[in-house]
Amino acid sequence: MKKISVLDRILLLITGLLAAYQIVIGVNNAGGLATAAYTIAFGVLLVAGLLIIILGFEILDSPLVVIISTIIPLSLSSALISQYIPSRQTAYLIFAILGFLLIVITRYTMKGTMAVIPLATVHGIAGMIIFLLPIILSARGTTPGGFFWVGVGGALIGVGGLLLTFLKSGKPILSKDTILTVLPGLLLLMMTAFVIGFAAS
Repeated sequence: MKKISVLDRILLLITGLLAAYQIVIGVNNAGGLATAAYTIAFGVLLVAGLLIIILGFEILDSPLVVIISTIIPLSLSSALISQYIPSRQTAYLIFAILGFLLIVITRYTMKGTMAVIPLATVHGIAGMIIFLLPIILSARGTTPGGFFWVGVGGALIGVGGLLLTFLKSGKPILSKDTILTVLPGLLLLMMTAFVIGFAAS
């Protein structure tokens, strides 16, 4: 497995600092549930980044990585639904909880494709919400134009999630070393897009 480099650690540290910054300043006009969900998402990203810095890429071999990586898109998408489509808040929260539980169960009871299907489905739905909703809201003028950057961050988190999903399934799209090489930079670009987008909101 690729050893974590000094550059990797620097990129992950900056990502963690941006996540911490976003937690501290919060998101404009977010209600209680949305604020909690945003905090969970960026908090998990911060902790995950610090663990990789300390323990190296070897930690990505843990089955818990898939579960933890699911919390981020589910929390972010739940926050966006709660803030901008509150009428769908309860229904989506039920989906998020059931989807998370399904992934936890299948991680330890199923192997191969059967374990990947629920993971890809839940990640796909959450990722599409994070990607499309900010862009649609910006295009309609419901939010400031710069909010579309949250959608860009959503696209990047989707790419990262898919890379990790296929890596854990044993059928990576790219080689393991290539995925680990691009991951720190991808996370930094993602978090930068989120900070810019939420600042514009």
